[in-house]
Amino acid sequence: MGKIKEFSNRLRYNILTTIIYIIGIILLIQLFNLQIVHGEEYRETSNSRLTRETVVRAARGSIKDRTGVDLVTTDTGYSVEIYSTKVDDNELNLSIEKLINILESNKDEFVDNLPIKINPFEFTYKDENQQKEWKKEYEMDENLSAEQAFYHLKEKYNISTEDLELARKIMDVRYEITRNGYSTTKSVVIAKDISNTSAVQIREQNASLAGMNVITEPIVSYTSGNLAAHLLGYVAQINEEEYETRKDTYRNDDIIGKSGIQYVFEEYLKGTDGVKQVDMTVDGAITSEYISKEAVSGSDVILTIDANLQKVAEDALKQNLKDISAGKYGDKHEAKAGAVVVTNVNTGEILALASYPDYNPARFSEEYTEDDTGRYINRAITGEYPPGSTFKMVVATAALAEGEITTSTRINDRGVYPYGHHPVCWYYNSYGTGHGYLNVSQALKNSCNYFFYEMGYRLGIDKITEYAGKYGLGKRTGIELEGEGRGNVAKKENATDQGLEWYLSDTLSASIGQSYNKFTPVQMARYISMIANGGKNIDLSVVKSIVKTDGSEVSADEIDKFVNEKLNTKNEVTENLKIDEKDLAAIRKGMKGVTSEPGGTAYGYFTDLDIDIAGKTGSAETSVKGQAHAWFAGFAPYENPEIAVVVVVENGSSGGYTADVAKKIIREYFGMNSEKVTEDKTAESSVESVR
Repeated sequence: MGKIKEFSNRLRYNILTTIIYIIGIILLIQLFNLQIVHGEEYRETSNSRLTRETVVRAARGSIKDRTGVDLVTTDTGYSVEIYSTKVDDNELNLSIEKLINILESNKDEFVDNLPIKINPFEFTYKDENQQKEWKKEYEMDENLSAEQAFYHLKEKYNISTEDLELARKIMDVRYEITRNGYSTTKSVVIAKDISNTSAVQIREQNASLAGMNVITEPIVSYTSGNLAAHLLGYVAQINEEEYETRKDTYRNDDIIGKSGIQYVFEEYLKGTDGVKQVDMTVDGAITSEYISKEAVSGSDVILTIDANLQKVAEDALKQNLKDISAGKYGDKHEAKAGAVVVTNVNTGEILALASYPDYNPARFSEEYTEDDTGRYINRAITGEYPPGSTFKMVVATAALAEGEITTSTRINDRGVYPYGHHPVCWYYNSYGTGHGYLNVSQALKNSCNYFFYEMGYRLGIDKITEYAGKYGLGKRTGIELEGEGRGNVAKKENATDQGLEWYLSDTLSASIGQSYNKFTPVQMARYISMIANGGKNIDLSVVKSIVKTDGSEVSADEIDKFVNEKLNTKNEVTENLKIDEKDLAAIRKGMKGVTSEPGGTAYGYFTDLDIDIAGKTGSAETSVKGQAHAWFAGFAPYENPEIAVVVVVENGSSGGYTADVAKKIIREYFGMNSEKVTEDKTAESSVESVR
């Protein structure tokens, strides 16, 4: 038995040894075949072929309005990239010249970052230190003139043409390659968003364009021109500072959000790039390509705004500025800027957010000038304006809540207030007499300064400051946009911090929305919304949801946490306003009188509306004599309010002048714009003097 087992083991060993020998012989034969028989052939093939990985750019997520309308989307565009090849400078320059001819023949552009101009020669860097730093970086004598630096680079790049215009164009591309660094595996983009015609011609002539390749890339597209420009924001190429902190997820030529929603939600909007394998010959001709990793698009950001309402708000604001400047309502006033905010009074969702002057975010890099920065300011969130008489509801709230008056208390406006600096009511200035006896509702309707001087005298500045804070004035709303202003509620510290005393006259001025008071339009919109909804604090928001590529939604808690961390801000008002509903109803009644009763400061502007609205006008004096900012702040409908509308026009003179803007917005929201409206051109609209 043992001999049989031993024989069996030896047999298995011999068989295994034989198999190993056979495999070894096969491998040797194959190696001989590769190295000796076909070695020269394979070496030639290897030396003439390169395989590279290229990035497949992911599309950015879309930005949509509340109904799903695309405001920003992604189109497919073509760009030209270049890899390093084994061609010499002369052949590379000829390839670049051919590319330039193709692009220019189709009116397409290519990179132009070279900081030297010709005819005449000059540096684009105006600061001499910047010039020296640049020359040092590119190994030039720091004393070289622009002309000398140009010829230095011309020689460095072996550009032989004597045509200086052509030489500079070739130099542009060579400089871009030097600036960004390219290799056989890393490309540099030298032309973006080229036409389909250029793309076809470049592909057809690929064999003579060393290392150049047409790639498809997502192009950010704004579907409605300037619409909601300040809210949406713009994108541009990532700068050095941004790139240094994002090297793990961005390339140095990536597009990144710079302002607005594009900036705040960049991390959601940016997709994940894919990878494409490209086989090329050593002289740059492409032989094959395939996708090895698919790109994943960014998430979509759904806004709370309504595109149609946004357009009406913007158009109405622009027209109002023209009308005021043309003297439609009375004297001409040079009104060139303003803002509008429309909110849902119950949810805090912002339905429209307009700022003027505006700009085209798709053409920001082409249109931007440092001399015209006012166009890029979002006045709806950063503009801080004295509120004028729109502040009087705060003082009325404080007086009623603190028991200084009841809804039936009547104050006799005698024209000249007897205390402090003896200020006068605007009515006295206009008609030589006071309003007479008024309760709080009537005082709001008539915007009686005297009444609110008396309330300020009784309350004192501390109580007024307290109740302004309860309405969220002087506090950021936490809106999901960068740069929101805090504003300021008038208080004693405003004077004492400057080494000044606080006087009764300061309190009286603060009582009618002057003094140190200044607020943003979004703060004012929250304030008016709280009056309309019964005092409930609301969080203002422009973002309804974020939808990922798989269709799932980002939770509201995650969005809030993300925004708070990125902007280092949060809603600074957390409590509801505690006031008797009867008292708040008296305030709303006064606001209704403003728009619907004779004597109301906006009476006549809303008579042709089919619904009742409540509002308050304000004309806020500025530091410039003869100039006043014009406000209208209101809500609709009067019963069961749905929306609040706030309008401010810089140097608009009278709050009543801005009522047209609110009326057009309300018409659109309630579906009345389809009706033919004949506006009453004879509506009374006397200029308010701080009312």
